[in-house]
Amino acid sequence: MANPKKRMSKCRTHTRRSHDRLDMPAVVSCDNCGQPKLPHRICPECGYYGKKQIVEVEEGV
Repeated sequence: MANPKKRMSKCRTHTRRSHDRLDMPAVVSCDNCGQPKLPHRICPECGYYGKKQIVEVEEGV
């Protein structure tokens, strides 16, 4: 099994791991009700996708 001959520096380690961070998900507002939602998904508040109603949502539950 191969082993490294020299210790890897902190700078090189941090450079390699610079893309391993968590990003915030993109959020857009619903065209119908204006509530925040994930893009390309049905709005959980009103049930609309774009300008079409896809799902009937119960009120006050």
